[in-house]
Amino acid sequence: MVSHRWDRCIDYYDQNVKFFFAGHFSESHRKCLFIGGAGFDPRATQMVRDLEPILKTRLSCLLIKEERPNPDVKLINKANETLQVYKDLKINNELLLVNIFAEDNAVVGGNNTVSRLADYNLSAYSDIVIDFSALSIGISFPLVKYVYDKVREGSEPINIHLVVVSNPELDSMIVSAPNDRVTEVRGFPRRDKLHGEPEKARLWLPQLSGGRRETLKLIFEAVQPHDTCPILPFPSDDPKRGDKLVTNFISELEDEWAVDNWAVDARNIVYAAERNPLDIYRTILRIDDERKPVFESFGGSVVILSPLGSKMLAIGALMAALEREFPVVYVEALEYNVDWSTTDKVVYDNSKTAHVWLYGEAYLRDIEKSTS
Repeated sequence: MVSHRWDRCIDYYDQNVKFFFAGHFSESHRKCLFIGGAGFDPRATQMVRDLEPILKTRLSCLLIKEERPNPDVKLINKANETLQVYKDLKINNELLLVNIFAEDNAVVGGNNTVSRLADYNLSAYSDIVIDFSALSIGISFPLVKYVYDKVREGSEPINIHLVVVSNPELDSMIVSAPNDRVTEVRGFPRRDKLHGEPEKARLWLPQLSGGRRETLKLIFEAVQPHDTCPILPFPSDDPKRGDKLVTNFISELEDEWAVDNWAVDARNIVYAAERNPLDIYRTILRIDDERKPVFESFGGSVVILSPLGSKMLAIGALMAALEREFPVVYVEALEYNVDWSTTDKVVYDNSKTAHVWLYGEAYLRDIEKSTS
């Protein structure tokens, strides 16, 4: 059996996340850097509000505000409300303004984030908490990869924690207007396109999500996969969520994503537990493990990820991409539109939290083995 990097991953959910915070961060020697979004998303401040009473002056926050051209006034006001919550906590906050697009509309958010992070001394902290709740994948994926690689280079096993306040219903209510350029996430390029590389069998794993049809259409046309395995949430809080997504994407599954006149086979559908990022992590790696010997004699295979929608599933996809260097392909959002009439109720009623301990002292034996 193939062993995976996070086979013995430590993770917590919902109330147990608070229990872990209370026990772990109450130790007086711990100094924590919290990195999260400072945008309009109403989930942006929940995690730091849980951490601040425990850590107090031992907590520092690096807040990333994603800057896009011509944002809606309502979004600006919501982002200002988020910043005010951080200011009211009276902790050490630093705001990082990150331009997502260059003047020629090229996507540069990931590059800008990583270049700015190079100015920070991560070794000054015992723990780094990265909150996915209000960050786009174009920022969160390069951010985690940079921190993960940087920490692994050091001599001390600094703890890296990934946290998220997940709400698939809210995710579907945040509608993005996509850019017209398909982009590889910074740090997760398509090496199968390098000059001189043999053509590999391309398997595309898109995460189906409401309001992402145009985005996924653009990605499919750019990737031109030989096969597609759509990812659906199951089990899910809404037992019919997967069925609704299949209905929404029926033309893509039966026609537009067909290869050699063959529609996407029902057996190709990948089911992932909506509230457990480790489930999709293990599933992606198992698919890759099974494909390698099959295509070894035909130039090899490449798994291409498009983790759109649920942030919980995105964390699992990120972990798989970190381990196997899978390319991650997406379309950056030019702007967002939100129906604010019901968001507060949706956030209050249905949000779930998750914590994944990505790296650090919990895996000290594994770290010592990898560096010896």
